[in-house]
Amino acid sequence: MIAGLLLANGAQAQQDRGEPVDSADARVTTLGEVRALKPEDDVQVDLYRFKSPVQPEPNAFNRVWHEPPSLEEVGMRGGYLMMGINYGIAKTAQGLHTLTRAPDPIQSAIARPPPGLDAAQQRRALQFCDPQQGCAVPTGD
Repeated sequence: MIAGLLLANGAQAQQDRGEPVDSADARVTTLGEVRALKPEDDVQVDLYRFKSPVQPEPNAFNRVWHEPPSLEEVGMRGGYLMMGINYGIAKTAQGLHTLTRAPDPIQSAIARPPPGLDAAQQRRALQFCDPQQGCAVPTGD
């Protein structure tokens, strides 16, 4: 290997260098003067003024990802230790809820049918009906 390095070191180029290229070409143009102006002090720089026009659709990653809390939020929640304890309690309660198959604490509302009015109640409702407020007075039966 050392012999190969010694032979390569002694090898010469096989082509002439040719004429040197003129570095000052006639096609080169010079730019005009550029002045940088100092921004005004009273103008606030808004780093978020350009919003991305692309709004990606929600996906599976968005459902499980939560931004980490800021230091202020951690302080207001009692620190990392309390946040961990509360997280453990919440997951335990969620597991117990799943095991016991209890109904959800928030359930969807079920609409009931409108009440059936008898003749006397219908007459009373017609007495207080005001057509100017959008109350439609039924024409005879």
